[in-house]
Amino acid sequence: MEPVSAMADSRAATNALLAELREDRLAPEAVVRFLGQAAHRSLLQAARRPHALAELTTLHAVLYTLAAGRRPGRRWVAASWVLAASHLGLLEHRTRLAPADILTLLRANLPALPGGTGRASGVLAVGLDLADGRLARHQGTTSPFGDYADTFADAAFWTWLTLRHEPNPAVRAAAIAAWALPVVTVTGVALRRGVMPERPRPVLLRPAAVLQTVVALRHLVRR
Repeated sequence: MEPVSAMADSRAATNALLAELREDRLAPEAVVRFLGQAAHRSLLQAARRPHALAELTTLHAVLYTLAAGRRPGRRWVAASWVLAASHLGLLEHRTRLAPADILTLLRANLPALPGGTGRASGVLAVGLDLADGRLARHQGTTSPFGDYADTFADAAFWTWLTLRHEPNPAVRAAAIAAWALPVVTVTGVALRRGVMPERPRPVLLRPAAVLQTVVALRHLVRR
């Protein structure tokens, strides 16, 4: 069997790791081995895409500079670089970032950037979300990396905005629950079946989309 680290197909590699983890019944040593193999493959895949890694590093260097003196600021940007760099294998056959990927990463880093916490930041995030998806489809640059980055951008930005700026406890709790549900569902299914499920069905994502709009508008009009 081909070693996981050598597999070009990220989904096949993930499924192989999940199957092994399920077979070992999520034993602690199996979890450690799973994380180690996943990290090793991530490093190899990033090294095989030097152009994408350089583009990613340049983008985050600019964001890191802009984030100076802000909170969460530079730590947020550094975490974004680590997460993105460790998942470059999800670009699959591509060796460079696409414009849509850059828009998604900008959205993910809004909390660390000037203007990223202003009243219009939620509306800006919604606009960037719509724009990156449309651009990726128009240019034919959709990829598992884009899906992954989009999911984390939503989770990071909207969780931060809600916890930091949404004063209503009911809206806050509903919003966090709506974004957590798809992630928990997909993770639970993957661990139980030992295989990555398809992307969350729209019915799971609709509540999150609705609450994003609610939180964005409330933040926009709040005095």
